[in-house]
Amino acid sequence: MHERERHRIILSAVQEKSVVTIQDISELTEASEATIRRDIAALHVQGKIRRVRGGAEAVHPPQLGNLAGRPFRVSESVNIDKKRSIARAAVDLCDPGDAIIINGGTTTFQMVHYMAAHRMQVMTNSFAIAEHLVKHSKNTVTVPGGVIYREQSLILSPFDNDAIRNFYARRFFIGAQGVGPLGVMEADAQIIQSEQKLMHQADELVVMVDSSKFHRRSSLILCPLDRVSTVITDDGIAEGSVRMIEDAGIKLVIASAVSQAKEDSSSVA
Repeated sequence: MHERERHRIILSAVQEKSVVTIQDISELTEASEATIRRDIAALHVQGKIRRVRGGAEAVHPPQLGNLAGRPFRVSESVNIDKKRSIARAAVDLCDPGDAIIINGGTTTFQMVHYMAAHRMQVMTNSFAIAEHLVKHSKNTVTVPGGVIYREQSLILSPFDNDAIRNFYARRFFIGAQGVGPLGVMEADAQIIQSEQKLMHQADELVVMVDSSKFHRRSSLILCPLDRVSTVITDDGIAEGSVRMIEDAGIKLVIASAVSQAKEDSSSVA
């Protein structure tokens, strides 16, 4: 990842959490901790962040009321080739005229690039997904009522009369903070509340996660593995994670990030 992109991610991260550790940023950028220390030192000299022991903090504290988890703009470019290959495989599961639900997230967002020629009925709680599909596709788009959380580009509501219960879908496509033996994990209780309402409106649950998510954990469980129909991930998934998914009776789809990158480059050429 280029230095400028790492700096952008660091600045966004400290505005979200106020204080971030070197290890956190190293995982976000897939750069070494030594590289991140140099980045933090450079941004500190520029007056954009404050260097603290083991990490960095914001010069100006973030606004209150944000959801837990990374901002959309922080995660959007992380593992982008893997996310696109996963998204392509997800759209390949869909048939013309399908009714589907897509939750907000940077992996699920990549689906929009492969949906331009489709004419499906789509419900999404993602402001970014809804906006892109309205502008660049013929899909019919429905969004629930609620508050727009700018950092995550999500539309969330605590109320039952938010249009979700009036929409029925064949499949619900979701991203996640992590996947483990106990189930699918998320970082924020309000996100879980919204996603559980959406889950009730779909026959099948399709989890879209890159292989790094099998090594991450959260304190909140969205649902157990037996609720999941399909997991789509990249070819970096470990054998132990493959066994976990297959032992749970879940269909596993492995998408190749390498072939997807070649396809994207050839289409640009």
